[in-house]
Amino acid sequence: MTPQQPPDAFEAGLAPLWRRAQAGDESAYREALQKMATRLRAYLRRRLTDRPEDVEDLVQETLIALHVQRGTHDPALPVSHWMHAIARYKLVDHWRRYGRREALHDAVDDFDDWPAEDAPQEAASARRDLGTLLARLPPAQRRAIELTKLEGLSVAEAALETGDSASAIKVQVYRGLKRLAAWVRPGASEPRTGD
Repeated sequence: MTPQQPPDAFEAGLAPLWRRAQAGDESAYREALQKMATRLRAYLRRRLTDRPEDVEDLVQETLIALHVQRGTHDPALPVSHWMHAIARYKLVDHWRRYGRREALHDAVDDFDDWPAEDAPQEAASARRDLGTLLARLPPAQRRAIELTKLEGLSVAEAALETGDSASAIKVQVYRGLKRLAAWVRPGASEPRTGD
């Protein structure tokens, strides 16, 4: 039996922040999300060399899923495993959206700490919970987010689809994401109607 390897520096920095965040510390929550976003951004840049313009959108989609699923993290498992499982399925969904079948066979385990277990259940649960949250949004915000963040349309394409201006789509996405973020923050209250 080999001695257990110490957690990598990323997990060592993230785990205590995540424990504090799960206990309601909003500052720790923000810091944990920033660390996650930095790690996700680096990973996605390497995977999306043919679509670098999609990196930020996919980082945001993954962060939303992490917000929605934060209660599903098993404290006995590394936070980074849970984060990477969700990120991996977001990336596969992204590739499917764009018909990049060959990318589905690329190695996605270049991080030492990517888990293999429970990921399909977490991804399915994340999609279900995200759908529940989206259903609470006003129709214009929900549609703008679905078109741009989930279906991968550009703002201009979403504007053509809905008949709204590009500016209106941007505003609806911004307001919708702001509402979603407020709903998934620990101790958050319902956003004001005008937001």
